[in-house]
Amino acid sequence: MEGLYIALLSLLIIRIAVGSDKPNIIILFADDLGYGDLAVYGHPTSTTPNLDLLAKQGLLFTQFYSANPVCSPSRAALMTGRYPPRTGIWPGVLVPSDVGGLPHNETTIAEALKQVGYKTGIVGKWHLGVGENGTYLPTNHGFDYYLGIPYSNDMGPCTVCYYPNAHCKSPLPNPCNNEYSGCPVFENDEIIQQPFDFTKLAEKYSNAATGFIRANAGKNPFFFYMAFSHTHKPQFAGEMFTNSSIRGHFGDALSELDWQVGEIMKTINETGIHDNTFVFFTSDNGPSLHVQENGGNGGLLRCGKGSTWDGGMREPGIAWWPGKIRIGRTTELAATVDLFPTILKLSGANAPRNVVIDGIDMSPILFDNASSKRDHYVYFPSNYNPDTGYHAIRWKQYKAHYYTSGGLCLDTYPDVVCRANYSLHHHNPPLLYNLHEDASEVYNLDIKHYSDVMSSIEEVRKKFDSTFSWSESQMKRGKESNLIPCASPGCSPFPHCCKTSSEKWRDELWSTSSSAHMLKN
Repeated sequence: MEGLYIALLSLLIIRIAVGSDKPNIIILFADDLGYGDLAVYGHPTSTTPNLDLLAKQGLLFTQFYSANPVCSPSRAALMTGRYPPRTGIWPGVLVPSDVGGLPHNETTIAEALKQVGYKTGIVGKWHLGVGENGTYLPTNHGFDYYLGIPYSNDMGPCTVCYYPNAHCKSPLPNPCNNEYSGCPVFENDEIIQQPFDFTKLAEKYSNAATGFIRANAGKNPFFFYMAFSHTHKPQFAGEMFTNSSIRGHFGDALSELDWQVGEIMKTINETGIHDNTFVFFTSDNGPSLHVQENGGNGGLLRCGKGSTWDGGMREPGIAWWPGKIRIGRTTELAATVDLFPTILKLSGANAPRNVVIDGIDMSPILFDNASSKRDHYVYFPSNYNPDTGYHAIRWKQYKAHYYTSGGLCLDTYPDVVCRANYSLHHHNPPLLYNLHEDASEVYNLDIKHYSDVMSSIEEVRKKFDSTFSWSESQMKRGKESNLIPCASPGCSPFPHCCKTSSEKWRDELWSTSSSAHMLKN
């Protein structure tokens, strides 16, 4: 009997030791948040106490980049560690009627981590396709659990955005797209609400997020991806945050996002997993300047969403892991594609074979107070075309623009190069900027005096070109109206008739009894 007791105790100790080797991983991914939007990044009227605290307790990045200046390609790169054209997520973004989506031969973070025992969950915006019978939904890309809208919150009609019944605010004639059905909320592969309620969405997402964490804390190592709908247009807020910010409608939405971050961090601490949980906060792309004060702010950076000027792709980045990640601020170069190999190393997961991974492990920056292994970065445009390729390359602090084109700004925006009507310009020789001294990319350097810099950039370019190849565009596979998600298939007039007969949020969804539902896979 004593021998059996010792054996069982040994197994328990081994199980605890193995579990402790695998940290929980949480990615907090904002939508259309600009480099200058957070209080901790210098905005004078934003209220973001939870993100400020995250930065105070963690490592704040000043040179962190997304992989694209619009949603779908940026998210594909985050999930796979690969530049968007390699995955076929180009040009532009996926819409509800698209045939295509993130190809199943791509390995996501979730799929890699499941191989080493992780439970995986996502709450929020997916935007990597729905497809026939939901073939591209997260549950078919390695996630055990999903709750959220599978694309942007403006891809369907909208009227009420603020509690209790205030209309959506926008300088655009219509802040949302009336071509599609009302945006659906999926739980796994089932539509549980259509159209969704803007005034309750953040609360529902927060409950789902904290529910997933509580269901797994101390039981399984887990990967949780919180893909906020905030701060994508149209801005929205519930009862707690409507008219709460002196920054106006965008400030209300941002405060609600910050509250969601606070709820997640509070749950991490309450469940006692703070010393074994890696958290990273960033955004998919720059601010939506075409909706003016309702669309965010890039701070001192030039242009915004849709542009390969830094305002479209340089993002807030905050890493947190008490006792492991050094506290402070770093000017080292890093990017969303780097999260893939970093997370695989932390978890002990294997990288996919025979696949080019563009990401580089960030561990030296995070844990060793050392220099980044990344010395260059490639800027792919939202309207990628294989004939022109990438638009810019950064090497160390120098950035060379080979092509520039407009972003998503209105035709009245003060900076002409950011306007949507600014056509593609080829630059030979390229425009050259020193981003350490000129973050706003205003002062084009005379290349005659920087021949050594250009020689290094050309070497980087040649090496990258020798390994780069793009995949078939998923956006060009076509569109079929019958693929638009609909809770009442066969109804008329389609698609505006698509709606749930009653709200299907389960009352017990986030109770203890629902843990089995979340963990059933």
